[in-house]
Amino acid sequence: KSKKNANETEADELVKAPHSFVIKRGRIGRKCAQLMMDVRKVMEPFTASNLKINKKNVIRDYVSVAGLLHVSHLLVFTQTTKAVYLRTCRLPQGPTLTFKILEFSLSQDLSPLVIMNGFSGDEQMQLKLMTSMWRNMFPSIDVNKVNLNSIRRCILLNYNQENKLIDFRHYAIRVKPVGLSRTVRKLVTSKKIPDLGKLKSVDEVIDKEACFTESEGEGDEVDESRQITLPQNISSRGNMVNEKSSIRLVEIGPRMKLELVKVEEGLMGGEVIYHSLIKKTKAEVKAMKQKRQQKIRLKLSRKRQQEENIRRKQAKSKKFKVKSINKNNEDDGSKKAD
Repeated sequence: KSKKNANETEADELVKAPHSFVIKRGRIGRKCAQLMMDVRKVMEPFTASNLKINKKNVIRDYVSVAGLLHVSHLLVFTQTTKAVYLRTCRLPQGPTLTFKILEFSLSQDLSPLVIMNGFSGDEQMQLKLMTSMWRNMFPSIDVNKVNLNSIRRCILLNYNQENKLIDFRHYAIRVKPVGLSRTVRKLVTSKKIPDLGKLKSVDEVIDKEACFTESEGEGDEVDESRQITLPQNISSRGNMVNEKSSIRLVEIGPRMKLELVKVEEGLMGGEVIYHSLIKKTKAEVKAMKQKRQQKIRLKLSRKRQQEENIRRKQAKSKKFKVKSINKNNEDDGSKKAD
């Protein structure tokens, strides 16, 4: 019974976690397509990694199935002759943030830990929306209950207050034991057994450290600021609870430099509440709002007219069908009388 309850709790947590679709709209280049696939890897496991994109699909198609699949965010890549853009949308009703990708590099090749830097201290609306959008795109982590073995990757988002750009980095987390001699550490952590055929005893293994090689920056040579005392056992070799280990971040990509261009109130079509390139007066904003409301009213009027036309045609068809049935019955009756 306890196992059943645990499974139900886990399933409930998975359902409540933020899920995403990462798609493209229109034609994009080969490198941009690879960037889209790399971002899907970043968003794993709470994304559709093998989602097939059909040319006939529209945004409404993804929104219609999002609720059934518990999808909360939509990431859309587009490309023009001048730049690549990334739209991040909160489903089902927005808002939508449009970023211009100024620079990017592809991944060389695990849910990630999100680290945000520089997003505080500014009360601007667009910065609050950016913070909320990125933070809610990934599952929250309870530091008191988290299993350290489940944290294998981290995403760093650094916002530069001066140039208003965001640096996006994706790292793998490596944990290695410290406080051991180089030879012992290599014996403990190495996946390959070294060639010990020429040695006569274990003492020679300890003495002859030349049998082993070590990468720069590992073990005791790392800065003490990167050393921690583990509160849990780690599955990697040599890392044990209450023992010191070193933390290393290895960049695995993709890497992006983002600039917020536009914020829309709805889902890729609502009122523009922020634009980095276009500034409008209050009168212009009011006129645009009135024009949009008029367009919405016209759309609703057309929809009601279409529904009325459909009802009228259905009623006419039903009347004609009843008339045809009555006529057939009269013809059958006359034939029997004859």
